[in-house]
Amino acid sequence: MAEASRRLNLSKIGYCRYEYGERTPSIQTVEVIARCFNTSIEYLTGQKDDMSPDYIVISKDQSPELYNLLEFYSRDKDAAEKIISYYKKLIDNN
Repeated sequence: MAEASRRLNLSKIGYCRYEYGERTPSIQTVEVIARCFNTSIEYLTGQKDDMSPDYIVISKDQSPELYNLLEFYSRDKDAAEKIISYYKKLIDNN
Protein backbone atom coordinates (compact mmCIF):
# COMPACT_ATOMS: atom_id res chain seq x y z
CA MET A 1 0.00 0.00 0.00
CA ALA A 2 2.85 2.36 0.77
CA GLU A 3 4.37 1.78 -2.69
CA ALA A 4 1.00 2.25 -4.42
CA SER A 5 0.29 5.48 -2.55
CA ARG A 6 3.78 6.77 -3.38
CA ARG A 7 3.41 5.96 -7.09
CA LEU A 8 0.02 7.67 -7.18
CA ASN A 9 1.22 10.66 -5.17
CA LEU A 10 -1.46 10.04 -2.54
CA SER A 11 -1.19 9.82 1.21
CA LYS A 12 -1.17 6.26 2.52
CA ILE A 13 -4.38 6.98 4.41
CA GLY A 14 -6.04 8.38 1.27
CA TYR A 15 -5.03 5.34 -0.77
CA CYS A 16 -6.21 2.95 1.97
CA ARG A 17 -9.63 4.60 1.96
CA TYR A 18 -9.96 3.75 -1.74
CA GLU A 19 -8.71 0.21 -1.26
CA TYR A 20 -11.00 -0.50 1.71
CA GLY A 21 -14.02 0.99 -0.06
CA GLU A 22 -14.39 3.84 2.42
CA ARG A 23 -14.13 6.33 -0.40
CA THR A 24 -14.89 6.13 -4.13
CA PRO A 25 -12.24 7.57 -6.46
CA SER A 26 -13.28 9.92 -9.25
CA ILE A 27 -13.06 8.63 -12.82
CA GLN A 28 -9.94 10.79 -13.25
CA THR A 29 -8.32 9.11 -10.25
CA VAL A 30 -9.25 5.66 -11.57
CA GLU A 31 -7.66 6.62 -14.89
CA VAL A 32 -4.44 7.66 -13.11
CA ILE A 33 -4.44 4.42 -11.10
CA ALA A 34 -4.93 2.36 -14.30
CA ARG A 35 -2.09 4.18 -16.07
CA CYS A 36 0.19 3.90 -13.05
CA PHE A 37 -0.33 0.15 -12.76
CA ASN A 38 -0.35 -0.50 -16.53
CA THR A 39 -3.91 -1.80 -16.69
CA SER A 40 -7.30 -0.50 -17.82
CA ILE A 41 -10.19 1.26 -16.13
CA GLU A 42 -12.42 -1.64 -17.19
CA TYR A 43 -10.19 -4.11 -15.32
CA LEU A 44 -10.13 -1.98 -12.18
CA THR A 45 -13.91 -1.60 -12.22
CA GLY A 46 -14.54 -5.31 -12.83
CA GLN A 47 -15.91 -4.87 -16.35
CA LYS A 48 -13.31 -7.21 -17.85
CA ASP A 49 -10.88 -9.86 -16.66
CA ASP A 50 -8.00 -8.94 -18.98
CA MET A 51 -5.42 -6.80 -17.15
CA SER A 52 -3.91 -5.46 -20.40
CA PRO A 53 -3.96 -1.68 -20.73
CA ASP A 54 -6.14 0.00 -23.36
CA TYR A 55 -3.34 2.38 -24.27
CA ILE A 56 0.24 3.15 -23.39
CA VAL A 57 1.57 6.60 -22.58
CA ILE A 58 4.99 7.38 -24.03
CA SER A 59 6.85 10.00 -22.02
CA LYS A 60 9.12 12.37 -23.92
CA ASP A 61 11.35 12.59 -20.83
CA GLN A 62 11.60 8.83 -20.21
CA SER A 63 11.68 7.57 -23.83
CA PRO A 64 12.70 10.48 -26.07
CA GLU A 65 13.67 8.35 -29.08
CA LEU A 66 10.41 6.41 -29.10
CA TYR A 67 8.43 9.58 -28.48
CA ASN A 68 10.11 11.36 -31.40
CA LEU A 69 9.64 8.35 -33.67
CA LEU A 70 5.93 8.14 -32.90
CA GLU A 71 5.49 11.88 -33.22
CA PHE A 72 7.18 11.82 -36.63
CA TYR A 73 5.04 8.94 -37.91
CA SER A 74 1.84 10.44 -36.52
CA ARG A 75 2.26 13.25 -39.07
CA ASP A 76 2.85 10.96 -42.07
CA LYS A 77 0.01 8.49 -42.49
CA ASP A 78 1.63 6.60 -45.41
CA ALA A 79 4.88 6.09 -43.52
CA ALA A 80 2.96 5.04 -40.41
CA GLU A 81 1.04 2.42 -42.42
CA LYS A 82 4.34 1.05 -43.78
CA ILE A 83 5.73 0.75 -40.26
CA ILE A 84 2.54 -1.00 -39.06
CA SER A 85 2.69 -3.38 -42.03
CA TYR A 86 6.34 -4.17 -41.27
CA TYR A 87 5.51 -4.74 -37.61
CA LYS A 88 2.72 -7.17 -38.52
CA LYS A 89 5.14 -9.13 -40.73
CA LEU A 90 7.61 -9.34 -37.84
CA ILE A 91 4.89 -10.60 -35.49
CA ASP A 92 3.66 -13.18 -38.03
CA ASN A 93 7.18 -14.59 -38.40
CA ASN A 94 7.57 -15.17 -34.66
